[in-house]
Order: sequence, then structure tokens, then C-alpha cells
Amino acid sequence: MEYLLPIHILAGTLALLASAFAICSEKGKKIHITAGRTYFWGMAGIFLTALPMSIITSNVFLFLIAFFSFYLAFAGRRFAQNRKGIASIVDWIAVGLMIAAGLGMWVLAVFYSIENNSQYITLTVFGFLAIVLGYTDYKAYKRQEATGKKRIARHLSNMMGGTIAVVTAVLVVNVNMEPQWLPWVLPTLLITPVIIYWNWKVMK
Repeated sequence: MEYLLPIHILAGTLALLASAFAICSEKGKKIHITAGRTYFWGMAGIFLTALPMSIITSNVFLFLIAFFSFYLAFAGRRFAQNRKGIASIVDWIAVGLMIAAGLGMWVLAVFYSIENNSQYITLTVFGFLAIVLGYTDYKAYKRQEATGKKRIARHLSNMMGGTIAVVTAVLVVNVNMEPQWLPWVLPTLLITPVIIYWNWKVMK
């Protein structure tokens, strides 16, 4: 645990900085592509350290959030790479795990609600997002329509969703807010309208 946490923090810092470069750089250019790859590997580092830490501490909440966050980066990269829109077995497995994580969050939200743990709000919101995003990607793969502008829109939505996850982690760790669920949900509430607007511009 003492070795995993520093690596986890380092990976999170790398992902956050890389996402900023990717957002600010011109799309399709070398700096954007390099920043995107760096962001993905930073998210992979977060995932690979969060999983054992969640198991060691028996933290089901962290376990589910880890799958949720990494899927967004993974799917975002896959949509960037896969110009034909044809899903591989890895894509189908990833979508299945994302939807399963969302359902798991809803189940855990019920237990948290019974225990008067306000984090059931976070789990309800993230569970909804996991299911909606996972199902949207599933439809894109099944219909093989993730090409052209729709592919870019799916890439954008997932990558920005992963960025929300990183920003959320930084906020939760460094800012003390009440109620407890607020720092977990606030970045989603603030950044999601931006994602919707960017998607609209891409599709237009």
C-alpha cells in the first residue's frame, strides 16, 4: 500500500497535465496525439494501482470507480484508433464491464442509502452515467456507426469523461466540502454541459 499510493498520485498528476495539453492543443496534431497517449497511460497507472488498493482496503466504492474511470480513457482511445467502427472482443468486454460497474454502483447505492451514507448520491449519478455511456458505446459498436463525426464524438465524450474523473479525484483529495457527495458530483455537473456543447459542434 505504501508503494502503490505514490505511484497512484504520480499517475493521476500525469493524466491531469496530459489531459490539459490534449484539450488545449489542435486536434489531430502531434502534440494532441502525444498528450492523449500520455493521458491514457496515466489513467492506466491510476487503474492498476487503484484496483489492488481497493482490494487491500476492502473498498468496493473505489473498486467500482476504478473500472468506471479507466473505461472512459480506454474507450476514448479505442474510438480514436478504430476508424472503421468495428468492435473487437476487447471492446465488447470493456463495454460489458462498464455497464456491470454501473449496475454495481446502483446496488451499492441502495446499501449506502440504508446506512444513511450520503455517498449513495454519488453512486446513483455515476451508476447512471456508466450505464448510459456504456450502452451508447454498445449501440455504436453494434450498428458499426462509430465512423466519421460520430467516432470523433464518442472519442471526445469518453476522453472528457475520464478527465472529469481525474479532476474529481483531485478535488476530493484536496478540497474539504460538505455535503460529502458534493466534490464527487460537482465536476460532472460543471463539465458535462461543455461535453454536450462540443459534441453538438462536432456533429454540426
